Amino acid sequence: MYSFMGGGLLCAGVGNILLIVSTATDYWMQYRHSSNYMHQGLWRYCVPGKCMTHTDSIAYWDATRAFMILSLLACFIGIVIGVMAFIHYSFDGFDKTFAAGILFFISCFFVLLAMAVYTGVTVNYYGKRYGSWRFSWSYIMGWVSVVLTFFSGIFYMCAYRMHECPRNTNSR
Repeated sequence: MYSFMGGGLLCAGVGNILLIVSTATDYWMQYRHSSNYMHQGLWRYCVPGKCMTHTDSIAYWDATRAFMILSLLACFIGIVIGVMAFIHYSFDGFDKTFAAGILFFISCFFVLLAMAVYTGVTVNYYGKRYGSWRFSWSYIMGWVSVVLTFFSGIFYMCAYRMHECPRNTNSR
């Protein structure tokens, strides 16, 4: 049980760090415009030597930002509850292992929604407008965090199942 929780905490911790870095950095996409390479993130876009804040309230950026922030919050709360489950901090009638697993799945769902919204709009818009563009490392970190938060949930659900259904070795 503790190995599953330890693996879940490791995946969740790394996933949460990747979520923070992915959300905060400006390298979701790179493209070439007027013979200059530019890049943009969820909060700013950068031309050579200068970065500027997105001033337009474009729905897909707002949705992606909101889902990323909700994912960060769910993952962070899941880590706190997961650590409490690991050290046996008790609340009566509240299974922290199960709650942490559910929060990691919720975090995975939110980051998956964020990545799907951003991918769909970016491919449809920039794919037609710019010939030379690509997703960059901040975007890739977002997809890696989808996998890590998913496995955190799996690990915590496995720990929950082991705790709820222990093997009876004295049944013979």
